[in-house]
Amino acid sequence: RPGAQVLLQYYQFLRLGRDGYRAVQQGSIDVATYLSSEIAKLAPFDLVSKGDTIPVFAWKLKKGERNWDLYDLADRLRMRGWLVPAYPMPDDMADLVVQRIVVRLGLSRDLAEQLLDAIKEEVDFLENLDARIPREKERTSFSH
Repeated sequence: RPGAQVLLQYYQFLRLGRDGYRAVQQGSIDVATYLSSEIAKLAPFDLVSKGDTIPVFAWKLKKGERNWDLYDLADRLRMRGWLVPAYPMPDDMADLVVQRIVVRLGLSRDLAEQLLDAIKEEVDFLENLDARIPREKERTSFSH
């Protein structure tokens, strides 16, 4: 992978200093923990991580029979402009699919609330399906 992101992080650290860089990162962690705590309140989900150490968290579907999966939710959110990927875990846990959010600088609390609203609306839509969404083949990963 290109090193541009690492160079940008280094530049930001030099420009902002330790305290400034920490404040920026803490803001991202605060948004991540807010989002994860709200997603944890939604009935179909269990958190895999909380986003309280780095601003990344993931969740999975609770066990049970549904007419949808996390790939369906990812597709529905993508139609609304949100890229919230669903991924299978590595080979030894390939039956587990998680969805994750990476909170980056620029994802404000207001924007996070809009994302939560979209997730809630799409979960409501999916929960009310009478049958599975037809698809040509089973999905096994997220494609950008």
